[in-house]
Amino acid sequence: MSAILVINSGSSSLKYSLIDVEREDELASGLIERIGQESSPVAHTVRPVVAADAVPTMLDATYREERPIPDHAAAFEVMREQFAAHGPSLDAHPPVAVGHRVVHGGARFYAPTLIDADVERQIGELAVLAPLHNPANLAGIRAARAVFDAVPHVAVFDTAFHQTLPPAAYTYAIDAQLAAEHRVRRYGFHGTSHQYVSEAAARFLDRPLGELRQLVFHLGNGASVTAIDGGRSVETSMGLTPLEGLVMGTRSGDLDPAALVHLSRRAGYTIDDLDTLLNTRSGLAGLAGRSDMRDILAGVAEGDEAAVLAFDVYVHRLRAYAGAYIAQLGGVDVISFTAGVGENAAPVRAAALATLGFAGVELDQERNTARERGIRVISTDASRVTVLVLPTDEELQIARQTAELL
Repeated sequence: MSAILVINSGSSSLKYSLIDVEREDELASGLIERIGQESSPVAHTVRPVVAADAVPTMLDATYREERPIPDHAAAFEVMREQFAAHGPSLDAHPPVAVGHRVVHGGARFYAPTLIDADVERQIGELAVLAPLHNPANLAGIRAARAVFDAVPHVAVFDTAFHQTLPPAAYTYAIDAQLAAEHRVRRYGFHGTSHQYVSEAAARFLDRPLGELRQLVFHLGNGASVTAIDGGRSVETSMGLTPLEGLVMGTRSGDLDPAALVHLSRRAGYTIDDLDTLLNTRSGLAGLAGRSDMRDILAGVAEGDEAAVLAFDVYVHRLRAYAGAYIAQLGGVDVISFTAGVGENAAPVRAAALATLGFAGVELDQERNTARERGIRVISTDASRVTVLVLPTDEELQIARQTAELL
């Protein structure tokens, strides 16, 4: 058995997954939160290992505790303790490699990359483009390399899948010399998820990936949509940073840039004030005081006007991007919804697709509202466009790409 340990390190969290890459089975996963705070919740889940043709007789087992965890180095020691105490044993399933999620690879990294000191340095330099993400990713890389020093470490970049964007899609219409000097262009994010979902959709439908025009809506607290033509990203909603595009939980998405100049001049907002406003006080939270779509939908059901407006603005932006991207693709064959909102919020899917009949989209309301898990079709049998709910698996995609590189 060949196991790969997948690491997703956040500013105050560590998410991990141990994956048998031969069978593509997740053996265990865990999440350590609030690193550096007074008390850090730890959750470690062990999944039963069964033969490929057997029926599982055990359920996943999750072990929880809380303790102070001062930094990422300490978090990795806690992770090792969880494997030792609850399994599976890292001695019995030693990782042959560690795959790391890195949010921003700029234009330098367009494929999974073996990590060395120079790659670490460049990831650190790119923190200027992703100050909320790359420093945390780098902290996880350094802590992991100290603990697992005998195996290769691979960086898988959220931006890499979007390196196929054509110049017309990634170029901003500002002073060209200034943009080049400061690397201002569209990079796109959630690429690991968009790639996984688009490839899984083609397999599920038993159709060649190269023949499909797809839209993938990754709708979570962060949200993006990508137009994928023949397996290649050709347009995506996030830009220089993960702030551009769709309305998100706490992020504004698209905004007239002159609004920031106006707030600076009239309200005295500093650059840091504007950064906080756009990233943490905007989106659904800014409109309705609630960042979770479940709370928004509950507010809509109760007739809360702020929640209704937030939902309408959210859906308006989804429809706008869907129409624009269908035009860029010259039509669409498959539309997939993934991530927390995309997979679970049937009203969001229904509203987003309600005006797309012109493109051949016909939603089956009963299929859309069915409480089923896993990949499924929610369009009618007569629909010219197949609409899917397709759970993403970024950890498996990172493990795959790590294994392919090595």
